[in-house]
Amino acid sequence: MPRRPVPPLVGEGMVTRRLVVRAKDVAFLKGVVEAHDGLAQVFAEAGGDLTIASPADREADLAELVRDLAEELGGVLEPERPDLEAEP
Repeated sequence: MPRRPVPPLVGEGMVTRRLVVRAKDVAFLKGVVEAHDGLAQVFAEAGGDLTIASPADREADLAELVRDLAEELGGVLEPERPDLEAEP
C-alpha cells in the first residue's frame, strides 16, 4: 500500500519553518536535526519538501539551524509566515 503524505500536526506553542531540499539530502538533514536533542521534528510531505517544527522558546535556535542547512544543502527556505504559525 503506497504511503500518502499527511500535513504535519503542529499545535499551539510550536513554530515551523519550511525548507525544500533534494530528496537525497533528507536523511542527512534529519540526522543533523536529531543530533540537536529536542530542538525540532522534521515532517516530509513529499520528497524534499519539509516542515521543521520546534517549541516556540527555541525559535532562534531553529532559525539558525535551518538557515545553515539551507546554505549547506543548496535548499530553498520559504519565507516566514507568522500568520500561519500553529494552525489548528
